[in-house]
Amino acid sequence: MDREMIAAIGRQELVINVRNKWTLIFALLFGVLVVGVSYFGMMAEGFSGLQNFTRTSTSLLNLVLYIVPLVALVMGTLSFTGDKGSTELLFSQPLTRSEVLVGKLLGVFASITLSMLFGFAIAGIIVLFAAGTDGLFRYLFLVTVSIALAFVFLSLSVLSSTMANRKVKAFGVSIFLWFFFVLFYDLVALGGTLLLSGPSSNLFLFLSLFGNPVDMVRVSTLIVLNNATIFGAAGAALMRFFGGGAVSMALLFAGMTMWGIVPLFLSHRLLARQDI
Repeated sequence: MDREMIAAIGRQELVINVRNKWTLIFALLFGVLVVGVSYFGMMAEGFSGLQNFTRTSTSLLNLVLYIVPLVALVMGTLSFTGDKGSTELLFSQPLTRSEVLVGKLLGVFASITLSMLFGFAIAGIIVLFAAGTDGLFRYLFLVTVSIALAFVFLSLSVLSSTMANRKVKAFGVSIFLWFFFVLFYDLVALGGTLLLSGPSSNLFLFLSLFGNPVDMVRVSTLIVLNNATIFGAAGAALMRFFGGGAVSMALLFAGMTMWGIVPLFLSHRLLARQDI
């Protein structure tokens, strides 16, 4: 693959997304939500005003787990099921399909990352002046895994768009993926344990954690935040299996990497076989 071609496509996609009003709306809305949750979330827990980065990260975790996958799926689907004429024109250029796929992916990912960093930076600056640097590493870790989560669901949106090949169907698949991973997966995993008992139940919960990137981000963030009381059943099973955070974090990192790579590999294989 030609890196210059990929970079050119990525820049073009980034410009298109930055000019898109929905990207601006997401950046502003995410910024307001991040600041609002970091403030009012602490008040709900009995604290007064903005707290340090650790408590702020705890309050922001659920916002990230709900909003980031949805935005990544929607923006990815919009990009990869855009105007058919412009898509055909792009593929008619002396470019390989891999270059087009990777370039568009990087452009959309850059726009999502910039929007998220805008919100995190505003909240981070406010917390820094209000409470100092205590817990800053944990906050930066949350920012990092949030960006990684966006990449995973962007990869899933590319796969759903490539499989569906139509905007309406691709959006339907993307929304289903959001509901499944964010809302339904834990219920399915816990329901599966009812059919098992003893060590088999714990093993099932342990393995189920790696079937959901949302759960992996939740557990890894809670490990860094030293908040073992709210790991959830799958996270508790992971910690019991390995007895500490180092091995668990390594496995979670490997799992997130696979979730980012495998959908793109499958998308590339499907795209290579399609008649565009």
